[in-house]
Amino acid sequence: MDQKTVPPRYTAEFRERGVRLFQDHRSDYDSDNAAYRAIASKLGCSKDSLRAWCVQAARDAGERAGSTSEDKARIKALERENRELRQANEILKKASAYFAQAELDRPFRK
Repeated sequence: MDQKTVPPRYTAEFRERGVRLFQDHRSDYDSDNAAYRAIASKLGCSKDSLRAWCVQAARDAGERAGSTSEDKARIKALERENRELRQANEILKKASAYFAQAELDRPFRK
């Protein structure tokens, strides 16, 4: 069986440190890509992870267009709530139909 490798989860402090290192030492390198590569190798993470953290930090700071982390968390919570409400609504519909049928099947009393 093929097992998929799960990328490691990095702590928020680790990500913040990586972003701070990139921002502090960006001027030491010829390009952003060279900076990502060098700093990521020192941190022990991939350059793509570091780049994604830096892009998200720029969005959170308002320096770049896009969804902030706060917006993403709010959307995720609203989608979860929406999914739960749809499930509850479906359960209530089925229960209503069941009890309506039971009411029809009950013998009529005078």
